[in-house]
Amino acid sequence: MHYVIETEINQPREKVVELFDNPDNLAFWQPGFVSFTHESGEPGKPGAKSRIKYRHGQREFEMLETVTVRNLPEEFSGQFEVPGMFTVEIKNFFREIGPDKTQFIAENTVSWTGFMMKIMSVVMGPCTKRESKKFMDNFKAFAETGADVRKSGG
Repeated sequence: MHYVIETEINQPREKVVELFDNPDNLAFWQPGFVSFTHESGEPGKPGAKSRIKYRHGQREFEMLETVTVRNLPEEFSGQFEVPGMFTVEIKNFFREIGPDKTQFIAENTVSWTGFMMKIMSVVMGPCTKRESKKFMDNFKAFAETGADVRKSGG
């Protein structure tokens, strides 16, 4: 499944990229975020691997992040894998569209793994896109106003 989501953020590109590029900020805009642990490679550089832990209801799960492209301030891309469920390739682009306005574009390609996940993808596909949009909207609010999803329930 491939989809693109985008938004305009009322901040200079340098500020948007600075906020996006700092793993310490993930908790402010990613609901359910628990932890980010660097595992190997030079942090933030292509080939670097990290584990990102989330809580959804009573369940915790981990994603393995592998950085694939770091060409900031234009692009930061990576692969995110939840073993036995799915892999997502996300290409994030930051385009300056004014002195205080940035277009944030995320190209997402989801590959479902395992027979049951491929069957469930029919139902889960639209939910995955909505969740991606929610994360982007949360990031926009965080970048523009400092809004914290932990306080807003985002």
